[in-house]
Amino acid sequence: LDYFKLLPLENLVNIDLGRKKRTLIPEIVLAEWKHPDILIKIIHQTLENNDAVLITRMKDTHKAKINTTFDKNLYYTKIGIQTAIIAQKGYEFPNYDVHIGILSAGTSDAPIVEEVEYVSQLMGVKTLTYQDVGIAGIHRLINPLKEINEKNAKALVVVAGMEGALPSVVASLVSIPVIGVPTSVGYGFGGKGEAALKSMLQSCVPGLTVVNIDNGVGAGATASLIALQCKK
Repeated sequence: LDYFKLLPLENLVNIDLGRKKRTLIPEIVLAEWKHPDILIKIIHQTLENNDAVLITRMKDTHKAKINTTFDKNLYYTKIGIQTAIIAQKGYEFPNYDVHIGILSAGTSDAPIVEEVEYVSQLMGVKTLTYQDVGIAGIHRLINPLKEINEKNAKALVVVAGMEGALPSVVASLVSIPVIGVPTSVGYGFGGKGEAALKSMLQSCVPGLTVVNIDNGVGAGATASLIALQCKK
């Protein structure tokens, strides 16, 4: 405590370069609201002390800048809808024989599903992903839940917008922790994810916990931490 009291303020707002060693969660950079040039500078600083970094909530300008900056001969880059992984070339990702399941209610939830997948990959956890299995066609849940059970998944992330009912349904059918992710998919009264969030928080099903609207990273990190407790 004395050490932290003596640190100058500017050192306390620098990039957290030791997150993965402390928590197993990779360094994460939120791109939204950042100028592309500033984002690139932060990524370079992070990769000086880390083998890989996760970039979230990117705009097209961010993706374009990353594509022109990070030479594929020097870096591994995986760029999705709004999420990216950038790693030192030759970096060996951790790879444990543990799984989590990911379900989404609709294809519009794909950017948030992507966040769950990317953070799990960086943590070495395998994902079983099934999209567009919302309660509008509840029969679509049968095969995904069967396969998730067969793979002995240790946690399940359920992503849903609109009325956000899917996590409650799923949590009533499985014996593993379920993490609900309300998304900003929705319109009218209770739009922008508010109805989905309130519905999940008001669930009467035990075994369901909920993260904030569009927080796929938080859900993926938590589910992966649960799974890693069971790694061999």
